[in-house]
Amino acid sequence: MKHALFSRLSLATALPAALLLALLSGAVHADDYSDVNVLLRQGKSTEALAKADAYIAGKPRDPQMRFLRGVILTEQGKQADATVAFTQLTQDFPELPEPYNNLAALYAAQSQFDKARAALEMAIRLNPNYATAYENLGDVYARLAAQQYTRAQQFASANATVAPKLTLIRQLFGTPTAAAPAQAPLPDAPVTVRKPVRAK
Repeated sequence: MKHALFSRLSLATALPAALLLALLSGAVHADDYSDVNVLLRQGKSTEALAKADAYIAGKPRDPQMRFLRGVILTEQGKQADATVAFTQLTQDFPELPEPYNNLAALYAAQSQFDKARAALEMAIRLNPNYATAYENLGDVYARLAAQQYTRAQQFASANATVAPKLTLIRQLFGTPTAAAPAQAPLPDAPVTVRKPVRAK
């Protein structure tokens, strides 16, 4: 699974002395982010979370480490905590599209495709060039379509045009079609919503 991490935010109106100080301390911050990322890649998510939490305790407004914390919680299977982390980021930094994308991944994993769609549409509104969000939105639309085709099939089982559409969607998401009869509803398997690759 790819991890999303957006570039650090900076103030364009900072004074030159403050800017110099920020540049000198930037290497320390980069090391902290790298350390947490390395721990996470090594499968040491508990240590990564502890290091992220310690960093955030001293810099609670740092959006990048807070975002990384949400990724760690997601990796740990703590969906409710990750949802809270990303939701708080959207409230504190509503201009950032990445937390919306990751919220969509969490919603989609719970088959909450309408919420996932809304989150992805917001991400795209904030960054019209966000290719990952467009791809994820396409996957969510396909899942929403499958739900509607399944409903149509329940109410009009004699309609011969619905079954082939469900079969196509099953093939798109790798759901076996031979084992399932044409009339079976598409399982509510979570859509694989990708997260953007870390920007360096």
